[in-house]
Amino acid sequence: MANYKKPSLTTDIFIFDDNLNFILIKRKNDPYKGYWALPGGFVDYGEKVENAAIREAKEETSIDVELKNLVNVYSEPDRDSRGHTVSIVYTATGDFTNRKADDDACDIAIFSSEKLDEINLAFDHEKIIRDCLKTLKKNK
Repeated sequence: MANYKKPSLTTDIFIFDDNLNFILIKRKNDPYKGYWALPGGFVDYGEKVENAAIREAKEETSIDVELKNLVNVYSEPDRDSRGHTVSIVYTATGDFTNRKADDDACDIAIFSSEKLDEINLAFDHEKIIRDCLKTLKKNK
């Protein structure tokens, strides 16, 4: 069998409330150290992507989430400086009152779509957030 290079698989989670406010974490590590990002991370070998999304949300935000919608798959080969990374993105709900930055996050905050242009976002997360908001408004 030939040895093929494979992209890494990640998941990102857009955790929102009834007013479409959403949670972002401030990255503790490079790339994009100090930038705001959606909670998320790498899928472990043998792990379902949905379970990875729930796990990563809990690890980085301390929030137990309920996944709502699959938004899209993001696979531009240059979207992550660490290498070709494919991200599967979900919307989710959870109790914001118990939020706490943990794991790869050094801070956590609630944002609104009106302030999106003012946030220093990591990776292609501005596009992803806009797609999530569009999906939620369409499903209302």
